[in-house]
Amino acid sequence: MAGVGGVRRKSPVSPSPLWGKLHTLWQDKYLLLFKTEYTLLVVSVLWFLEIGINVWVIQKVAYTEIDWKAYMDEVEGVINGTYDYTQLKGDTGPLVYPAGFVYIFTALYYITGHGVNIRLGQYIFAFFYLLTLLLVFRIYYHTKKVPPYVFFFVCCASYRIHSIFVLRLFNDPVAMMLLFAAVNLFIDGYWTLGCGLYSLAVSVKMNVLLFAPGLLFLLLSEFGLMKTIPKLSLCAGIQVVLGLPFLLENPVSYMSRAFDLGRQFMFKWTVNWRFLPEWLFLNRYFHLLLLAAHLLTLLLFAFRRWKRPGESIFELLKEPGKRKIPAQKSTVDQIVLILFTSNFIGMCFSRSLHYQFYVWYFHSLPYLLWSGGVKKLAHLLRVLILGLIELSWNTYPSTNSSSAALHVCHLIILLCLWLAPPLLSAAAETQEQKAVKDKRH
Repeated sequence: MAGVGGVRRKSPVSPSPLWGKLHTLWQDKYLLLFKTEYTLLVVSVLWFLEIGINVWVIQKVAYTEIDWKAYMDEVEGVINGTYDYTQLKGDTGPLVYPAGFVYIFTALYYITGHGVNIRLGQYIFAFFYLLTLLLVFRIYYHTKKVPPYVFFFVCCASYRIHSIFVLRLFNDPVAMMLLFAAVNLFIDGYWTLGCGLYSLAVSVKMNVLLFAPGLLFLLLSEFGLMKTIPKLSLCAGIQVVLGLPFLLENPVSYMSRAFDLGRQFMFKWTVNWRFLPEWLFLNRYFHLLLLAAHLLTLLLFAFRRWKRPGESIFELLKEPGKRKIPAQKSTVDQIVLILFTSNFIGMCFSRSLHYQFYVWYFHSLPYLLWSGGVKKLAHLLRVLILGLIELSWNTYPSTNSSSAALHVCHLIILLCLWLAPPLLSAAAETQEQKAVKDKRH
């Protein structure tokens, strides 16, 4: 249509959907921090930021030798033909890790020029760190439980975690990287492959067994006893195959060293029990009390929090199709919460926690805090708990106050998990999401 003076008017150009979204974000900046829909955007920015942070840490912060040389000495013994675990040792003591550790660190031994090129080793561990973050962020993206601003505390803000990975080169991060890969497989429904990867994680360090009670519960819930046995057999079979050279040489020494559940820890390194007298910390009856509390808490959670209301725990032993209450597939939230809670309970009742053990549960803490059932536990209080835990792990040497604060934070998280409402089934979750969507429209 012609305008005044015969000049044709230009029709207004509608803004692109992307521009509209960016404009909305600029207008309501808080959305980016608090709405879980923006998780992918926030974690992508943080992950690329972490590349620069890791390079800066490696280049500017002094490397500290703790266990790397000992690891290299231990695997060098294997390379030289020694398969008896009683004969394998390093500067810090005997080899006390399963066979998977030996194979992975043997590869690192050769890659780093017999362990001499530590700078290269640091960059390899920086890669492990970034891969672990990808795996962790993927779990959080699928659960959509934690607001995006919290992910800054999951990566950039933790000095101790960067130190464990790229300044200390411990084996704990390698075990946890494999564990988080297994959790990703579980949430995608690849249970057999996930069990195989989980067993590989156990073969690097035994702490991964803290996830085992939760994993057993999930397997029984998903498959029943008869179909769970092959998956457990796969886990055991991998351990046997990996440990075969050492089992053939001296099976007793391998089992007693690599899977020593009664190993005594040194009081001077403890992070969580500093406020106790040393004689009590070393007392075997105290250790038995902690073990009993650990098992009792696991049973309480399994019977009262993990199983569905009205369902007998023994029903899980039956095949899903033969149960009184129709079996339903575990949701992503159920899988992640049960696994992370199982591990967290183990951390709460551990005989001792050393500084590198922080990585055992660090990445799961935000999920556990935002899964709690206390509505009055506001964002600020949750962040404060994260900060206190970080402070406790960064206090060196630990003090009565730092270890007591750690236990208080653990207790608050445990109580919140206990008070949390039951997780929705897959069908109910889908129905609720549909209702929320309809309400928005």
